Amino acid sequence: MSRTAIVIGSGIGGLAMGLRLQSLGFDTTLVEKLDAPGGRAYVRKVDGFTFDMGPTVITVPHFIEELFSLERGQSNLSLPDYPAEVLGDDKRIKTGISGGKNTSRYVKIVPILPFYRIYFDDGAFFDYDGDPENTRRQVQELGEPGDLEGYERFHSDARAIFERGFLELGYTHFGDLGTMLRVVPDLLKLDAVRTLFGFAAKYFKSDKLRQVFSFETLLVGGNPLSVPAIYAMVHFVEKTWGIHFAMGGTGALVKAFVQKFEELGGIMRYNAEVKKINVVREGSKKIAKGITLADGSTMHSDIVVSNADYANTYLRLVEPEYRFWQSDVIVRNRPQSMSLVVIYFGFRADGGEGEKLRHHNIILGPRYEELLKDIFGRRVLAKDFSQYLHIPTLTDPSLAPPGHHAAYTLIPVPHNGSRLDWDLLGEPFVNKILKFLQDRGYLPNLQQRLVHKSFITPDYFEHTLNSYLGNAFGPEPILAQSAFFRPHNKSEDISHLYLVGAGAQPGAGTPSVMMSAKMTARLVARDFGIVDEVKRNVEPPRPAEPVAGTD
Repeated sequence: MSRTAIVIGSGIGGLAMGLRLQSLGFDTTLVEKLDAPGGRAYVRKVDGFTFDMGPTVITVPHFIEELFSLERGQSNLSLPDYPAEVLGDDKRIKTGISGGKNTSRYVKIVPILPFYRIYFDDGAFFDYDGDPENTRRQVQELGEPGDLEGYERFHSDARAIFERGFLELGYTHFGDLGTMLRVVPDLLKLDAVRTLFGFAAKYFKSDKLRQVFSFETLLVGGNPLSVPAIYAMVHFVEKTWGIHFAMGGTGALVKAFVQKFEELGGIMRYNAEVKKINVVREGSKKIAKGITLADGSTMHSDIVVSNADYANTYLRLVEPEYRFWQSDVIVRNRPQSMSLVVIYFGFRADGGEGEKLRHHNIILGPRYEELLKDIFGRRVLAKDFSQYLHIPTLTDPSLAPPGHHAAYTLIPVPHNGSRLDWDLLGEPFVNKILKFLQDRGYLPNLQQRLVHKSFITPDYFEHTLNSYLGNAFGPEPILAQSAFFRPHNKSEDISHLYLVGAGAQPGAGTPSVMMSAKMTARLVARDFGIVDEVKRNVEPPRPAEPVAGTD
């Protein structure tokens, strides 16, 4: 008799989990509150424009290829996490990787160069493209005396963190304290437990370079002033495999995952908000047996996997009597990541923006450290701001009507623990951002060219996506919420209840949630005796040789 599974939420992590479960032989139903898949990666189509509402940066394409290579009854869980062919030289960044033959059957993925154009408040910019010589040239031009030598040391030390933290430990599920304690000496030796900004400051005197080599954690909800320096590995993740874009937008990748999931026999259910995870007692055990939907109907299953927000999974979907390790006090006291205001806008393409802007643009404000303290610590809406401006139509014009651009700009703001009134603040704040883009010359005459404007605030994350306090990325990735201290992918309280996605290990970000699905699938496979090779998730072997060509 076949086993059944329910996955709550159709974000990229939930879809990856559905594919993994189908490959393990489970009959899987994926339930989604919204009327279409994607979760945070939902797609908004309006006035002829297509807007990805969430993630737009794709890295590590071989993770995607691995998912599209799955077949029913063929989990591939025992295959190497990083096959030799994906650890090649840096020519991969220049030529790009489609993701492989199986990916190409479903979606076209193209490389983006530069990865990011990073603008500073004085108008100077840094093009981060992974090219070693171009990077060194820009470090020399922007930096202070000694910063180029500092970059060489940073590069070497970040590489060591990448090799240990990502290649060797990336798929480790820290389900017990012993697993964590075994790696602490290495992390201390690598200086990977100090803050990322503090780590960057060791090597660079220039404030600009400190920002260039620490800002990326903001794209996964992390404050550079408090995330551990193990996140320096992001520099090498991008450098090794580049930054990519799915033609048609991230929504095209989501659609492709749904197609593959249904081809493997999975079932999608939309407009199906979950009210409760059903738990029964069998002797001393508490076992998840299915879900109750908001309409009162029930669905039975052998396992439940939540891709919903971690805090709301436990606070709203699991009754308190079944929770000890994830009690209300413990869950509510976990610091949550920041939230976002995201502005979606369409405009006529006659302003020459392609001369100044690129596909991915980071526009930093006049303050860096103090602004981060306003967002994460003081939780106030500052007068200044930094933003990530995404203009995908510079790569894929099909996302807008002819002669137009589709864009979004994302601004980090405090989560709703701040008690900011976004009904009052939202529209003026959005207009302020768009005026800034126009007045500072990023998008000249934008007001005259604007044909569509809409936006979301932390209220969207809290009330539409059911994200606790309106957080945008789950529990904040501080040291005290990393590895063993981050929510576990298998419930400590309830058998056959699992977590996947940004709120679980290893954390937020498109590649991380796909990794999370593989980690959780290994736990499921081990629990159900499906494959014996899953013991590798406890302590993966070290690669015999360092990564080639990452100079």
